[in-house]
Amino acid sequence: MPFTFKINNRKRERGFQIKMGIKDSFEKAILDGRTIIAILIVAIFWRTYISLDGSIAFWESMCSGIALILFSWVLFAYMYLKSRELKGWVMSNWIYQGIAVSMVSINVYVVIYYAMRWYKLLHEEAFLPMDFLFRNIRYLTLVVFYCAVMWSANYVQKMHEDYTSLSREKGLLHLISPYLYARGKKLREMGLKELIGTVITDERTLMVIVGLAFLWRTVISIDFNITIGESMCSGIALFIMGWLFFAHIYSTSKKQEGWLDLVKVYHGIALGVIAINIYVLVYYGMRWYRLLGLEGITEAFVPLDYLFRDARFFALVIFYCASIVLSKFLKRAYEEYRLLSAAAKTSK
Repeated sequence: MPFTFKINNRKRERGFQIKMGIKDSFEKAILDGRTIIAILIVAIFWRTYISLDGSIAFWESMCSGIALILFSWVLFAYMYLKSRELKGWVMSNWIYQGIAVSMVSINVYVVIYYAMRWYKLLHEEAFLPMDFLFRNIRYLTLVVFYCAVMWSANYVQKMHEDYTSLSREKGLLHLISPYLYARGKKLREMGLKELIGTVITDERTLMVIVGLAFLWRTVISIDFNITIGESMCSGIALFIMGWLFFAHIYSTSKKQEGWLDLVKVYHGIALGVIAINIYVLVYYGMRWYRLLGLEGITEAFVPLDYLFRDARFFALVIFYCASIVLSKFLKRAYEEYRLLSAAAKTSK
């Protein structure tokens, strides 16, 4: 009996190893750069093909929407599962969770958009004569965003492997590594530039920004009439938030070039932010062009269009705020890795 039990145990272990090997191979194939490029090429060809006649049929919209919704939520589920699965370094769990949370608002926006489009509840999003072109731009920017997330996820896994392998080599250092992180400076110890950056990226500040965005859109939407001035205030606020965050990500990646995998995660996030920023830029450019053309004329009363614009604004603000929190996790990960490396060198 003991002999039979050992054989069964070995079979189970081999089966588990085979299963894990297949899973790892599948992940590497899906997250490979060539797969990501192939997804982008297919998306470009698809949207070009369905737009040749200057319109997008219902079944074409269904195919596009279902593919994008499945892509986005499967990717979200993968990020969430990775955040629960990885062991040995809590920062990698937080980074995956940060990526997942950043995706949620965009994913919900995509679901709301296609649901309203398919049920013919959304009449006009930006500028009707160019609506089909704008829909293509939005679709491609969203695909680029999700592909950038895939790219980042691949290198977060490599970051985790780098850190845990280093900590295992250095014995008990992996047990105390979270405590090696330097004590945060007090506000009075910071320079002006560092102080401004710390206050702006603080979680409490971000909660205030989300609250102000909610109040702002509520106030300007009470009369179901968003003027050119109100739209410009909303758009400029998003431009500033989006492009300042991109500049922050880019500058931070330059300061942390000592860890190549982390830099590539930053590059993936920067690409995703650029895609969303381009979408915002194109949308508000078309929207303002329309509103300027309607100056002195009352826009048609379509309540659901106004509600959708508010939902989109909230989704973008939440995305930028969640991404800022994610960048703080990445900065903390770099500090932990740098301090662990330094401690490992001195222990030799």
